[in-house]
Amino acid sequence: MSVTRFRILSILTLAFVFALSAQAALAQNDSSTSTSQQTTDVSSQTRTRTVSNGQKMKIVGTVQRRDADTFVVRDNNGMDTVVLLTDRTSVKTKGGFLRSGKNYGSTQILRGLNLEVEGSGDATGQLVADKIRFNESDLRVAQTVESRVNPVESRVGQVEQNAQRMSGQIDELAAVSNAAKGGAKAAQDTADAAVAGVNATNDRISSLDDYVPQETTAILFRVNSAALNPDSKAKLDDIARKAETAKGYVIEISGYTDSTGGVDKNRRLSQQRADAVVRYLVENHNIPLRRIITPFGYGEAKAVADNSSRQGRAENRRVEVKILVNRGLTQPAPTINTPSSSQSTPGQ
Repeated sequence: MSVTRFRILSILTLAFVFALSAQAALAQNDSSTSTSQQTTDVSSQTRTRTVSNGQKMKIVGTVQRRDADTFVVRDNNGMDTVVLLTDRTSVKTKGGFLRSGKNYGSTQILRGLNLEVEGSGDATGQLVADKIRFNESDLRVAQTVESRVNPVESRVGQVEQNAQRMSGQIDELAAVSNAAKGGAKAAQDTADAAVAGVNATNDRISSLDDYVPQETTAILFRVNSAALNPDSKAKLDDIARKAETAKGYVIEISGYTDSTGGVDKNRRLSQQRADAVVRYLVENHNIPLRRIITPFGYGEAKAVADNSSRQGRAENRRVEVKILVNRGLTQPAPTINTPSSSQSTPGQ
């Protein structure tokens, strides 16, 4: 009897030791997995630079994204930095020997532009820009690649959230239909309606980068002049009033000349005419610069009339002003029509 008890006690002791070893191994494995996950999370966050509050910094890189008051610049090491623009930010081209650069507005900072930024960090980790410098040639390249900005990007997240909520309604609506009608066909009809609503929302998201003209007007100028006459100012006053009631709008301004004169002179004159329209809208109607697409002078290109006649040349000496509205924001919100709503009896 004593031998049997000894064997039982030995077996229980071995089982206890084995259980302790297995528990230690599992704990070590969980610890290593947690450490690996933390390392992965940290490495995924090292691509964006956080600038300490008050820290002065100079960054040389390329603009990756442009918003209304900020833009993201990526340096040669692949590090992204969020730069904040203020009313005190100096935006100029780089000056040559014994000459200063040319002043520009913040709307000239486009995606793809190579530039230098000097400033200091704020409490949110952004770099508040004091000075921004770039070459004239780099600006021309960026203007060619992208001639208009993409405002209202903040609305994308809201529309995407609506799409996710509508996607989650598929299962819910299917369950409600099954409980009410007790048939698989009703559940399928409800699910198809929900899928159609999600597809409609996805179409709205895809349209957020598509702008359609809502209002267009032409401002005419005298020969070799960039001055606005009373009739031109009245047209711009009307454009400004219509812009106030528009939703998710931007204003596109393009300057032109007739075919008389040299190519370089016409380009400068057309740019001066476009700049005159921008100045009038900003100074007289407080149109925010972020709502105005970078004005561009096309010279004698894109003529709308025959330059061989006096009347035709007068029509070509113009600035075209367009109010563009985001098509994705003007579309009606998609709805889901369940089978029960279409089969309800009158009076209910």
